[in-house]
Amino acid sequence: MNIADAKQQVRDTVEAYLSQDETGAYLIPELAQRPIFLLGAPGIGKTAIVSQVANDLGIGLVSYSMTHHTRQSALGLPSIVRKVFDGEEFSVSEYTMSEIISAIYEYAETTGHKTGILFLDEVNCVSETLYPSMLQFLQFKTFGRHKVPDGWIVVCAGNPPEYNKSVHDFDVVTLDRLRKIPIEPDLEAWLDYACATGVHPAITSHLEVRRDDFYSVHSTPTEKSFVTARSWDDLSQIISLYEVQGKEIGRALISQYIQDDRISDRFTQYYMLFTKYRGDYQIPNILAGDAAPELTQRARNARFDERLAVINLMLEALDGTCQDALEAEQRTAALRDSLREVKPQILSGAAMRPALEAAAESLANDAKARVSAHTATDFQVRPLRLAVQRLGEYALACELNETAPGQETLDFITHLYESDVSELKEKVQRQSAAIDNAFAFLEEAFGDGREIAVFVAELTGHGGTSKFIGTFGSDSYYAHNASVQIQTNRNRLLNLVESLEIDDVE
Repeated sequence: MNIADAKQQVRDTVEAYLSQDETGAYLIPELAQRPIFLLGAPGIGKTAIVSQVANDLGIGLVSYSMTHHTRQSALGLPSIVRKVFDGEEFSVSEYTMSEIISAIYEYAETTGHKTGILFLDEVNCVSETLYPSMLQFLQFKTFGRHKVPDGWIVVCAGNPPEYNKSVHDFDVVTLDRLRKIPIEPDLEAWLDYACATGVHPAITSHLEVRRDDFYSVHSTPTEKSFVTARSWDDLSQIISLYEVQGKEIGRALISQYIQDDRISDRFTQYYMLFTKYRGDYQIPNILAGDAAPELTQRARNARFDERLAVINLMLEALDGTCQDALEAEQRTAALRDSLREVKPQILSGAAMRPALEAAAESLANDAKARVSAHTATDFQVRPLRLAVQRLGEYALACELNETAPGQETLDFITHLYESDVSELKEKVQRQSAAIDNAFAFLEEAFGDGREIAVFVAELTGHGGTSKFIGTFGSDSYYAHNASVQIQTNRNRLLNLVESLEIDDVE
């Protein structure tokens, strides 16, 4: 199956295994909760889907690569204890707690997560000395005498033997206790993921045209050449950062990730062409509604691969600015909630700086806890961190203006906050206009051609644009999407801004 279907299988299984009746008993007894075994080629995304499932469900995640473990670290160290049997004392060997099992308890204590996923990667590539203990664990979920805690679901992953000479074939007894999910590389499923996570548009455009370049693994006695989903994902991140920093991007960099000479050459050439399109088409002007007539004519006369590149360039720009608007909305909402908490203290004449600093510390701790528990990434908690900085700016501004404690301080902070709300409203309106201008350009260049259909589908698939439209609406999008009524959510922006008014902070 493809990676998207595998993710749904993992999610459904975890939800089923964690389901309990009214007495707290698991609906599927723990002994019958077979560990999931994801079997697929390297770099296909097995680790990523487990992380995404834990994040989506808001549960914990503890990950280990079993190739890094010895029998002692996984099973625990032996120790001699004295025990009495039938009135006679004996020396008995026992094992300390497994590093893996103890890590779950430490994670739960640190993060507060009592349920989660224990993810063990490369389970079929363990050392010869660890292999018997690994088989025992997969059958009984124990290392030595220590069991995986209640509420923790075991998910494993491994590579087929053709990709790794260290692979052990599991026997029938072990396989009969696992839920084996074979995964195959699938470009369509990966493109959905790429759109949602903002993979560089040069990569998605290239792979939509050169589909055979997505995944390739070849080995000879003297050389290994390979390209995986992980290769493209990691290359996307470094390219995006290098572009921001103005660093050189060429074959020397690309070949470090795309380790197949033919594919590396093809993508390098395409990337150079893609960057030329970026300059030629003046995307900011298109989104500002100032596209020159010759650009519209060039797009109309272009081949489909160039048209696709232009669409992806517009989507890249829109996705980034949509993310900015959504981040501003989340930051403003966090500020509203913090000000609601400190308002009574400020009105009572309490010192303003300690009150705001306490609110900022609460937000910072929330962000840190989410990242530590693997329920959010640094990027996802960025709005909270921006709100922390803004609270500090509020405090400094009050001090510089020497506001009096109580109502005067609250009025001054209210003014600062309302300016943030106004800035958010203007940002959302500019973003909505940019989406309208993108549709207008495509309509003028291509009429009702397939380019519009591609653009609508990609708007829906991209994380930033889809969330923006879901939050604030877009008449242009609705007008081109027959499954959505144009009247839906027309007043979302107004309702949102009203919900952020300081007067509602009680």
